[in-house]
Amino acid sequence: MSTSEGQHEMSAPQQPDVSTSESRLANRYGAPKRRLSRRARIIAVSAAVAAGVGAAAWMNVPSSTGTVTSKDVGFTFPEDGRVVVDFKVDKSAGSTAACAVQALNESYAVVGWKTVILGPEAPESSTQQVELRTDSPAVTGGVNTCWILDED
Repeated sequence: MSTSEGQHEMSAPQQPDVSTSESRLANRYGAPKRRLSRRARIIAVSAAVAAGVGAAAWMNVPSSTGTVTSKDVGFTFPEDGRVVVDFKVDKSAGSTAACAVQALNESYAVVGWKTVILGPEAPESSTQQVELRTDSPAVTGGVNTCWILDED
């Protein structure tokens, strides 16, 4: 194609050399990571699933020391400086449980605390009523936590 004055020959834009740009990127950022083979991915996923199933099974095996759960029923303020907390406890037969009962103020700070012990002779399910003294006005009361005591 001939060109006359005032006209320019149109040429295709230059494409960068792919191998050169890849080597520049590799020099700057490091070589690209190799992907795991299909077999390695299957093994890794299988191991993760097996670990998850094992952990779930281990968490669902009953403890030899027994179990205990609690549920708050209510609370009252019979007079200033006192809170009465009602709660229900379910524990394994023959085990000794302890429950930490607390009273909280309006800032959720603990203003009264007592640990209640339920011996092995206590029924598996019982309702408890505990009176707490408080060092400042309380707005609520309930069970913080319960646990089984070791019987050494």
